Amino acid sequence: MSTLTTFDFALRLAVGVGCGALIGVERQWRARTAGLRTNALVAAGATLFVLYSEAVGDDTSPTRVASYVVSGIGFLGGGVILRDGASVHGLNTAATLWCSAALGVLAASGRLDLALIGTAAVLAVHLLLRPAGRLLDRAPAPRCGPETSEVEDVRDEARAPAGCDRPVVDRPSVRLPARRPGTRP
Repeated sequence: MSTLTTFDFALRLAVGVGCGALIGVERQWRARTAGLRTNALVAAGATLFVLYSEAVGDDTSPTRVASYVVSGIGFLGGGVILRDGASVHGLNTAATLWCSAALGVLAASGRLDLALIGTAAVLAVHLLLRPAGRLLDRAPAPRCGPETSEVEDVRDEARAPAGCDRPVVDRPSVRLPARRPGTRP
């Protein structure tokens, strides 16, 4: 059983908060919902919970507390996911909060090198994969013809047709007349 010194406690806490803050700076810079303070607080909370369990001195307690951090952050992340009609917002924010908590757990466990590598990985995902995702979003989406099972490219109709999984029927939009109050549909 190892004893946790005050210096180790402060160092691990500083690294945990710093890793969360680095991720938060990127999120704040992009004007996202969970920014600097939120990510730093999530990482600080995860770090403090695991550090407390280590300070108590129970060898099995840190991993048990870390598992509770995972489920607790899942609950917090579920609160930032919003559904607006057919679209869903907040998935990236929830995943980022989850990663910030994981970095706090790594820092609290004393694996400061792994916490820094994890921070670099999360930042790389945000900074490098965002442009890649936008490029993929701009790729032409195959569209099925209304009469056939052939796919036609939205931008280039000279491409060779490929099989279509499910035909899409083009239907004109129909506006129904307004109902009078008190009548049944």
